Amino acid sequence: MKYGGNTSCIEIEAGDYRFVMDAGSGIRNFGNEFLKSDIKESHLLLTHTHWDHINGFPFFVPAYDPERSIHIMAGHLKNQGGVQDVLSTQMHNPMFPVPLEAMQASLRFEDFEAGESFSLAKGVDIQTAALNHPNGATAYRINHGGKSVVYVTDTEHVPGKPDQNILGLIEGADLVIYDSTYTEEEFPAKVGWGHSTWEEGMRLCQAANVKRLAIFHHDPDHNDDFMDDLAKTAEKAWSGNFVSREGMEVILD
Repeated sequence: MKYGGNTSCIEIEAGDYRFVMDAGSGIRNFGNEFLKSDIKESHLLLTHTHWDHINGFPFFVPAYDPERSIHIMAGHLKNQGGVQDVLSTQMHNPMFPVPLEAMQASLRFEDFEAGESFSLAKGVDIQTAALNHPNGATAYRINHGGKSVVYVTDTEHVPGKPDQNILGLIEGADLVIYDSTYTEEEFPAKVGWGHSTWEEGMRLCQAANVKRLAIFHHDPDHNDDFMDDLAKTAEKAWSGNFVSREGMEVILD
């Protein structure tokens, strides 16, 4: 639990607007905070719909509250049935006893094409890009108040060929949260699995003048001792590197 017990879920607070990216098991905790803070409206932006990024959605309590409104968006399913169908299917019997229709919140589902830009709220602007991942995935750049954070997971790099989609999206960002599942030594045995390394994330960030890199999406086989060592190695390699941890808060000021 030091570096992460839950699957992918990132909360973003931009001024007065709070929303969430990915619906892994971590969204259950966000749901509790959602109700505690009495948030009435929010967005859920999905990178993709592999199970580790949506398996918390059925346990997102605000979705069952008729007083809440949630706008759910994905950029990889427009020609594959749409995001509503995917989230509904994982809640069909016999996988889950409660259907999507039991969610009484005002749910709006929207499919877009990765590469499009849009706004979530006044002053909260989003840019997107397609990622290299089985079945597709989308990266998001959030711009607000002169600051920017980019969420880049899940993606696989090609050694020696920096991903131009990613470079264009992260240019000059204050923070990049990057898929760092494997180390450089582990990567050759994992080609085709759809993930990258912290070393590649660092190279991309340095090339694009990014201020800080959050090493994210840890391999479940990397225990706390392994991650402690990785954190020391990464921080020594570049002062902008740090390893993301369960419950970590990063303030851009």
